[in-house]
Amino acid sequence: MAGAGGRSWRDLLAGRARKRRSPFGSGAELQGAALRLLDQHQNLAELLLEVGDSAKPGVQDGAEHRGVSPESFIVSVLQEQASKLGVPTATLAAKNAVANVERICQDPASPSRVPLLNSDQRKRLTCLLQTVKDLLANNMFCRSLFCQEMWKMKEPLVLEAVWHLHSSDIVGLAELLDSPAGPAAVEWLCSSLCGLCEQAGDISCGDMELAQRILSDFAIVFVQNGFEQPSELGRKVEFQKVAYICRAVLQRMLAWVLDAVGKEKQEDVSMVQAVRFWLNVFNVPLYGSVAHPDSLRQFFRHTLTEVLTYNPVLKVSDAIQMQKEWSFTRTSPLLTALYRKLLVAFSVKESICQLQQVLETHEVNWQHVLSCVSTLVVCQAEAGQLFKDLLSHLLLKAFGNYDMENMITAFLIARQAALEGPAVFMPYSEWFKASFGNAGGHHGSSKKSLVFLLEFLSELVPFEAAPYLKVHIMFPPCVPSKHRSLLLDYISLAKTRLADLQVAIEDMGLYEDLSAPEEAVQPQAQALRDVEKALQIFESTRKIPTSVIEASIFRRPYYTSWFLPALLTPRVLPKTPDGRMAFIDSLKRADKIPSNLYSTYLQACHVMKEKVLQDDSNADPSHSKEPLEQLKAELAELRTLVVEQAQWEEVAAQLAVVSDRLRGALGDGSEDSEDSEAAPCNSLLQVAVPAPGLAGCPQRVVDLLLTSFCQTLLAASSFNPPDRQGPCLSLLVKMMCGHRNLLPALLARLCQLLYHQGPSLGAAHILGLAAFVIHLSECRALIPAVEADFGASRAVPGKALSVSEYWSSLLVCRTEESFVFCLRFCTAAAAYLMCKFSSCSHEDFCALIPPGLIKKLQFLVPRLSLEARGILCEEAKSALSWSSLCCPSLNHRRASLCLWRQAGFQELLKEKAFQLSFREWLLLELEVCPEKDILSASERQDFHYWAIYQRYLPAPSAAGGCDGDLEKACGVILNAILDSSHRLDLGACAPSRTSLSPEILCRLQELVLELRCRPKLLPGCSAAQRHFVFELLQGRLTGRDPEQGSALGEQLWRQQELLLHRRILLGLPASTLVTTCWKGSRAVLDCDSFFCFVNSELKNVSSRGYALSYDITAHFFRGLLSASLDCEDAADGVDEALATCQTKCPVVLLSAALWWPRLEPALCSQWKRLFGAPLAGELARLRGWHSSGTRFLCSGAAFPVSDPPWLSAAFLHGAILQHSPRGRGTEALERLGTGAEQLLVALLFFSLLDLISARIAPKEGVDFQTSLEWSLQILQCLQGRGTAWPLLFHSAEGAPGSCHVLHRAASQRHTRLLPLAFYSLTPSFQQELLQQEPTFLSVALQMYIQLLQLFVEGQVLPQSDQDPTEHNGLGAGLRVTFCLHCLSCVAQDPLELISAARQFLLGAIPHCPAQSLGNIQPLLSTCEELDPELAASILHFSRPAVDVELEEELELF
Repeated sequence: MAGAGGRSWRDLLAGRARKRRSPFGSGAELQGAALRLLDQHQNLAELLLEVGDSAKPGVQDGAEHRGVSPESFIVSVLQEQASKLGVPTATLAAKNAVANVERICQDPASPSRVPLLNSDQRKRLTCLLQTVKDLLANNMFCRSLFCQEMWKMKEPLVLEAVWHLHSSDIVGLAELLDSPAGPAAVEWLCSSLCGLCEQAGDISCGDMELAQRILSDFAIVFVQNGFEQPSELGRKVEFQKVAYICRAVLQRMLAWVLDAVGKEKQEDVSMVQAVRFWLNVFNVPLYGSVAHPDSLRQFFRHTLTEVLTYNPVLKVSDAIQMQKEWSFTRTSPLLTALYRKLLVAFSVKESICQLQQVLETHEVNWQHVLSCVSTLVVCQAEAGQLFKDLLSHLLLKAFGNYDMENMITAFLIARQAALEGPAVFMPYSEWFKASFGNAGGHHGSSKKSLVFLLEFLSELVPFEAAPYLKVHIMFPPCVPSKHRSLLLDYISLAKTRLADLQVAIEDMGLYEDLSAPEEAVQPQAQALRDVEKALQIFESTRKIPTSVIEASIFRRPYYTSWFLPALLTPRVLPKTPDGRMAFIDSLKRADKIPSNLYSTYLQACHVMKEKVLQDDSNADPSHSKEPLEQLKAELAELRTLVVEQAQWEEVAAQLAVVSDRLRGALGDGSEDSEDSEAAPCNSLLQVAVPAPGLAGCPQRVVDLLLTSFCQTLLAASSFNPPDRQGPCLSLLVKMMCGHRNLLPALLARLCQLLYHQGPSLGAAHILGLAAFVIHLSECRALIPAVEADFGASRAVPGKALSVSEYWSSLLVCRTEESFVFCLRFCTAAAAYLMCKFSSCSHEDFCALIPPGLIKKLQFLVPRLSLEARGILCEEAKSALSWSSLCCPSLNHRRASLCLWRQAGFQELLKEKAFQLSFREWLLLELEVCPEKDILSASERQDFHYWAIYQRYLPAPSAAGGCDGDLEKACGVILNAILDSSHRLDLGACAPSRTSLSPEILCRLQELVLELRCRPKLLPGCSAAQRHFVFELLQGRLTGRDPEQGSALGEQLWRQQELLLHRRILLGLPASTLVTTCWKGSRAVLDCDSFFCFVNSELKNVSSRGYALSYDITAHFFRGLLSASLDCEDAADGVDEALATCQTKCPVVLLSAALWWPRLEPALCSQWKRLFGAPLAGELARLRGWHSSGTRFLCSGAAFPVSDPPWLSAAFLHGAILQHSPRGRGTEALERLGTGAEQLLVALLFFSLLDLISARIAPKEGVDFQTSLEWSLQILQCLQGRGTAWPLLFHSAEGAPGSCHVLHRAASQRHTRLLPLAFYSLTPSFQQELLQQEPTFLSVALQMYIQLLQLFVEGQVLPQSDQDPTEHNGLGAGLRVTFCLHCLSCVAQDPLELISAARQFLLGAIPHCPAQSLGNIQPLLSTCEELDPELAASILHFSRPAVDVELEEELELF
């Protein structure tokens, strides 16, 4: 009630109190007067609104100071009115309050009722509620009647008004619902809540906060009353009605949400916002401690069940066909948001158990079930393994009871989880192979189980997508051979279905992803993918992929109809041939592209070029920018989520979106393609390290991903250290690894950045990449092995590397710049690793650490910091923090030293897996280029002494040391030197692959000399000192496993290894080649180890065929003379050793004969220096043979033939090479006199080997024509003397006497090439030979057969051991060629030589005596295989004369 001027009654009353004194003497008089006034002018409804505001100071100053309470007036008025009406005061108050609420909620400005009040309504309602509170305090208000009257209002209740009643503790929502409301209450609440959600998007911030409070308070009421605890189940019936209403409201609102989800694409944005507002009901923190935890879990469990079973209209067949549309990124964001909120209330295991329970007990909505599976595997890292366990359980139950329902459930879940990519779950093809691809699967227990499986697969066929059918066909279940027909029936059915889908199994791509359950990919699209994959492999290996070669032979229709057209798509050819052009050219040269098709392609490319020139237009590939921009935007959104810890729960969902955009940017996504990634395959990822190739689009994508990772890491690090950044970055890298087709480009880009551009990278790049490779190693299970090709310098390919080993191998320490980069990178990586995973258990932490990283730091830090070489006295005062690494002024050496001193890092160094062994240290040190090293020569020498003598030599073998064993240390160094030469391409740092590190070799020499200081053997000890060097060298050759399918590579390795062995021996002190032993009471020289090594290995790398190179020959003789110092009589020791040499190792004496002019001065000088006595007898004898040969040629003196004749012949041959007879050869040979036949045979052998050497090693200075002429002269002399020289060409086992010695001395390759030399002598073969030498025909035929075998079998022919500084590249110092080239080494035209040999035999056979023909019978079978015509001729002339005449007579008829 208002007075004049619009002032309230209370204001008037207060104002009057201030103006004059009250005429009433007491409060009672005043109250009576007021009641009389009200009785005359009363409006009770207005009165309730007026007196509600009792906090105004005017009242306190005016009325209350006289003891008159404003509330007492309304109480008195209500009592007076109630007495007049004959009703209770509380009843009257309640009815008047309802009337006021109804009046307040009537908003003339808004004809339709809205859930929120305006500001004026809110103010008036507040006044009313304050009055009602006062009445309640005086027990003058009836709640139950108020609730009843509320439901009798003409207009529906306003939601906010009810909330004010609830929040003011006047009437709670539960109490209001307990009134006789019935279905109307449910309808009113649902419509009001929907209206509230719809209005929430268009209100102010203040009203939005109010709406959220209304929703949260009511949600708490619904949960508290709708999901009571067992202790509350005995409540009164009226409370059960409240529970029913609360459940009904939640059920109706959930149906509203799910209906909106089904129409999300058609709904407007406001409806989506409204539903999202209601989803706040499912925020677990909303309920805090207000709702009982069990009630809350019951509510969420009930809701999840309702979602999974809502509107189950889809059949299983529909699910099979449509589930590809229900992946995480294709599912409604509203539904995925609902799942993610619901699943927060449970552990992953509980969620999957609930899902399993629903599947077993309810009819489900398959779309909701499978989208829930996708959400779980994407958002919960543990879900993948738990789903595998669930699938195993379902299959066990399915085959145990032959239950189709469990079977189909397992297949649907496996396919759905696989849709999300291998980063979160194994591809379907892998799951199918693991489940049914071996005899131990569930289907292998009985025939009934097998029939059950095949019948189930057969029932799926009408609904299957083509890729699933291909998986079943390409990886069929393992079945016993007796039941093979059952499987063939299914395969026939599946192929029929593929034909119906117009997908031919013959048109399958070369690299088709069988795990992607997409609709049938058109052959054109698959062929384009195959071309790109083949190009990647070709650019990495520079070889035509095996799959392409196989397709050109075994899958000709697909190859010619799809692959080649896709490859030969016309384009404007670049001026510089690119990878595609090189690939096409290789296929053309291999006759894999028809000439007409190739010509058409070139013509089409020419036409396109002309068209481009005419149009003068440059196409802008803007169409490819759109997916990249989308990916960039999503990565930026991900970065904002990673930085804010409150948003981490959104990261998994955002990563799924990023993955989808990445697929589009890589060209894998389309409207019909799936969200699954390629199945993990066993094929290696190949990277060409010297020149890693990257196409434009993949490089832009990889650069964007790496840049985004670095930016995200730095942004997150500015707020939190790595250990408080959550799993976001790990999940990002894991997502990248799930894209199999991204991995080759990613690894190639890492190679470019780390191997080629490392020293030029900035601090931010180094920090980002260091963290990236740590996470890459964390995901190593998702990445196939890497085959890193380090270039042509590696003769034998290295083993496949894990991703951790791969990026560690890219961190090479060779130059000053690379040392600085590797130190910074490894320090950053280790610091990030130790900070990021500091909370892991020790076992888990060690499993995450890449061993190569810790080992690299063990090499770098002590090398560059003197402080790290000592014993740590105390731990670093402050640990190296991740944030300090971001500081621009960081001293990297000090940072690494700080990391080194940390107790945690030192503990890691005690783990065996992370200890840098002596061998590994040597291999790293041998990579260093001394002239470009960060250390000076003296600093490097100090470091070597510290590492060898202080660190590794005394260290136990368990810690990678040598246990103080010098011999063991020498062996490790020797093996490391040899391995490093095979292992690495040092580029410009080394002149050749056979060069050895002089500094490390010096350390080896020092250790070997120190070994010689050990006590000598005592007299009477028959055992010689172990010659460990030769044992090691021999062990490397015999203990190596041959490379599978790579005989050529193995021979190259062996040849290279032997050349290195020779250089190692030359680098060691000469005395180490010879040891001493006691024979009786005297010391003798023991050369057996050296002789054995020469006979088995060293002679086979000699280019002269019968002699070692000069350097190793001179080294042995120097060692022999030095070792003789230990003998009592040096001359006797040397004589005995050389006498033994004649029988055990004749090649050493033959070498001395060849090199004696150079060898003699050095030996005489050394002997004189050591002993000052006449030369030892055997040495003097060698000198005498050389002098006799020289005099024989130069002065015509007689040449004394001594025993053994082959040694005399060797010296005479050496003299002939030094002093050419120049036309007097025949005369000189005739002067040899009788008894020189064996000497002449040996001379012929040496000349023939020189003839071969002239072809295979022309730089040795031996002239082919001169050797041939001299050989013919010797042969003529032998024929004149009637000497049986053909025996010279028998095998070493069958050769007699001295010929056997000659064969033993010759190298294996020279021996195998003797047939070439034999048939070079045919001009001098006389017909009399056939009669005089019964074995000649047998030898000639044997040589011819061996000649053909050389041509047919393809024997590898390495070149000589020339100075390796003359060669670079693959097999430096080696030349490898095949059989055809082998023959061309001796004959310009190998076929001409074979033809000449054949004609010679065909002409000689008719003139051979019967005895000669009889000797060749054992060779006939081999001859028939290689030359049937020649064999027939031999058989013809081998028959008796009677048979021949009879055959001629029969031919007449």
